[in-house]
Amino acid sequence: NLYGMSIEVVNISNSYGNQKALDQISFSIKKGEIVGFLGPNGAGKSTLMKILTTYIAAEEGSGKVNEFDIETETKSVQKSVCYLPEHNPLYLDLYVREYLSFNADVYHVSKKRIEEVIALTGLTPESNKKISQLSKGYRQRVGLACALLHDPEVLILDEPTTGLDPNQLVEIRELIKNIGKDKTVFLSTHIMQEVEAICERVIIINKGKIVEDKNLKHLVKEQLCQTISIEFDQMLQEEDFTIFTNLIKLTTVAPTSFELTFESDTDMRPLLFDFAKEKGLKILQLSLKNKNLEQIFREKTTNN
Repeated sequence: NLYGMSIEVVNISNSYGNQKALDQISFSIKKGEIVGFLGPNGAGKSTLMKILTTYIAAEEGSGKVNEFDIETETKSVQKSVCYLPEHNPLYLDLYVREYLSFNADVYHVSKKRIEEVIALTGLTPESNKKISQLSKGYRQRVGLACALLHDPEVLILDEPTTGLDPNQLVEIRELIKNIGKDKTVFLSTHIMQEVEAICERVIIINKGKIVEDKNLKHLVKEQLCQTISIEFDQMLQEEDFTIFTNLIKLTTVAPTSFELTFESDTDMRPLLFDFAKEKGLKILQLSLKNKNLEQIFREKTTNN
């Protein structure tokens, strides 16, 4: 049952010359999901976004956005989608309101909507300036405001925070999160923190193929096992660790070194410090060996 799908991609392939940019890509995104599309530069992210927004046609396969076919119903797709390309194209000589007014005419939306998107994207303090006078963060807001004029159901954002400073990054992420509360958001990035900050699900692409597609909570859940590597200043026996009821795996690396795997969603390191203190031991080395999204990304996108 494909009812309630905002984006459907079925076996899409595309090449540039001999190079396959996309190789039989398939996935679907439900209404209201915020999905991060991750991959190294050149993995095919922008190509897929251009196909979904009907800028270019897929060589093979099919797709739907808002249940409109990207090949046969291009106008309907364009009307129901907000697209912010990586290099946000703006008319720098226009004032913010003038630029939004020009685009509002193209979309046939009321002038009242201009004030709504200015408020929604936090542009109010800069709204009387020329676009050329704005910082990169505010220029991104203008791009978003413009893309939201026609109140689209689906937001397709290609690298929305490229080149922003840390404060602007946080602001734009918050903005996307807020706007995404009642819309579907599909955003491409190669910044892990972006996905962790904004998205509920991650699709990782490498060399034109999907190598991972998981709900972030599930990725984190898989990490509910904590593996800790620890070295003491004295020898210990394996039975010394039986006081930990949630210890599911124990490897003796050396008489004083151990690798312990616990089933726990709270950090076990403080408890190991207490354990050492009670036994009169000193900890010479302790490290958490869990994978984060960055490590998973690197595993999935190198030597593949």
